[in-house]
Amino acid sequence: MVLVLRARARGHPRASAVPPGPTRPRGQRDGADLADRPACASGPRRRLARGGLASRGQEAAMAADRASMTTLERERAAVFHSWSAQASINPFMVRSAEGVYVTGEDGERYLDLSSQLVNTNVGHQHPRVVAAIRAQADVLTTIAPQHGYESRYRAAELILDRSFAGAAKVFFTNGGTEANEHAVRMARLHTGRSKVLAQYRSYHGATATSITLTGDPRRWPNDNGTAPVVHFFGPFFYRSAFNATTEAEEGERALANLERTIEFEGPSTIAAIILETIPGTAGIMVPPPGFLAGVRELCDRHGIVYIADEVMCGFGRAGEWFAYDREGIRPDLVTFAKGVNSGYVPLGGVVINEAIAATFADRVYPGGLTYSGHPLACAAAVATIEAMADEGIVENARRIGEEVLRPGLAALAERHAVIGEVRGLGVFFALELVADRATREPLAPYGQSSPAMNAVLAACREERLLVFANFNRIHVVPPCTITEAEARDGLARLDRALGAAAPFYTGA
Repeated sequence: MVLVLRARARGHPRASAVPPGPTRPRGQRDGADLADRPACASGPRRRLARGGLASRGQEAAMAADRASMTTLERERAAVFHSWSAQASINPFMVRSAEGVYVTGEDGERYLDLSSQLVNTNVGHQHPRVVAAIRAQADVLTTIAPQHGYESRYRAAELILDRSFAGAAKVFFTNGGTEANEHAVRMARLHTGRSKVLAQYRSYHGATATSITLTGDPRRWPNDNGTAPVVHFFGPFFYRSAFNATTEAEEGERALANLERTIEFEGPSTIAAIILETIPGTAGIMVPPPGFLAGVRELCDRHGIVYIADEVMCGFGRAGEWFAYDREGIRPDLVTFAKGVNSGYVPLGGVVINEAIAATFADRVYPGGLTYSGHPLACAAAVATIEAMADEGIVENARRIGEEVLRPGLAALAERHAVIGEVRGLGVFFALELVADRATREPLAPYGQSSPAMNAVLAACREERLLVFANFNRIHVVPPCTITEAEARDGLARLDRALGAAAPFYTGA
């Protein structure tokens, strides 16, 4: 088996490792074997009667066409895939999943070090969460958001119990991007200001506002330059924008840069600063001690709302319920999704502090969603949070990170010169792959993939290993439930796969 990179739309940087359909020569790019297949829009013959409706006979013919196709061909013919050039998609067809393993239609079991899109924090098919969804479906499958019901208020209570001091209410959304949309809207309405500051190395979502907050190249084709968003460089010592010589100096200079940005943009115009507490897709750069506290102080000084984006790093991923707990800071708004219920049913939300909640005590909040706090999603969240607490899942993530992943990945760096840096915590680590350690030349250019990365990820696929990859990085982000034995098995598979990078290393 070999790797296929998920096809990317123009300007899209993500290179997510996904197992292929039919086998192809190692390292061959996605789409290279598609010439003899029907184009993705063709599929079954769309022989429609006049008026656009198929007759019964035509429906039978279309059904026969579909029956003759493989499951992969049917997927390609009917489904429009995100972040993809549609003619080149070649998705991994999944049969089932359990714990830290995903089984493909080929019958092979893959060790999931990606947690899919870094969201299955309690693993696949956790029995308590599955049972809760089934039980909720037996009594109430959906309800309008203006009504109240048990699973929604219980989910909100459990989230508030684990949130910062002064957290007052929870607004539920369908996912992280909507959470960031509404957090920014709340901040603007609360302050009466419009401008938002966000980091270049960040990802906050793909809807109208959140894509302009995003700093990575996915923003480029979606940003018309009219949004009141200003980007700035945050701390990233390995590739310092500030010529820092120590991690502490990096944090100090990044904070000084942010302070100057606020000064020159006009503090009275800035509604919010939004930060991923630990940037995820951008590279898992854990901020230097004191940086987040410094951001908090700047926000307090200028009346700016501090939005902590915990969509990826929250709910155990970083070895804490929320990653901001490491620094003991109090954000004003916290956005969450992914790990809150491991994505079993789409759910996200905003934790709101007392002051911002009070803004809308007598003033109507002009926003809402049909599926806000969906019963099935909230039931899954209740079961997830209770399971994490009862089973010590957050503590397990912290222990696995410190005792297995950190030393294990450091050992890989000693054996493979292509690893320029290992960084992270909990079950949230990144390997920065380089062509030369001395120059730190990345193994793939910013915003792109490369033959070298293709080869490494193809080798991961041969090892039956699912990893999350972006540009020149491999992210090691397994479920928080992973055992020591499973983690060591994953490291051994990754060790073997990294050998594919050796021919591309040009350093001494």
